[in-house]
Amino acid sequence: MNGFTHLDDRVVHQGYIWHVAVARFESPDGDVFERDVVRSPGAVAAVPLLFDAEGNASVVLVRQYRAPFDELVLEIPAGMRDVPGEPTEVTAARELIEEVGMRAGSLQPLTNFYPSAGMADSILYLYLATDLEPVERETHGPEEKHSEVVHLPLATALAMVDNGEIRDAKTIVGLLLVERRLRDADRHR
Repeated sequence: MNGFTHLDDRVVHQGYIWHVAVARFESPDGDVFERDVVRSPGAVAAVPLLFDAEGNASVVLVRQYRAPFDELVLEIPAGMRDVPGEPTEVTAARELIEEVGMRAGSLQPLTNFYPSAGMADSILYLYLATDLEPVERETHGPEEKHSEVVHLPLATALAMVDNGEIRDAKTIVGLLLVERRLRDADRHR
């Protein structure tokens, strides 16, 4: 296939959801080498999209504490695939309720991607959430408990991507894909 062979993993840290392994590989020319790899069940995220009476698009984001950066990060609702065997759409629907208090009437796949291909085997499944209705939030953990739901015009969120205020990768990818989808839909009308 690609000429590389994964030989084995040696787990050096087992965490709550992730574990870190030292993985051994063999290159196409026979060199054996090691890489640190974060093994992950993956994650799911959704862009909650609303329209006002005039047809103006807005999004619902969450501002929450992110320990690796020790700061509040503005992002789309997302979560780990921490329920074994749970379909990604079910995880996305659950995360929408937990993080922003929205139930989606429609979840459409946007894409899936590797959020950090050089260090983790995680795949992030990204959805567009529409036909939203407000419901009671079901927060879990201190980050969600102290998070803030932020409703913004899509144009404002996109400007925040451009000026560096939104720096979360899944949020940037999601917002740009939604903008493209809306632009393509307008062109075909």
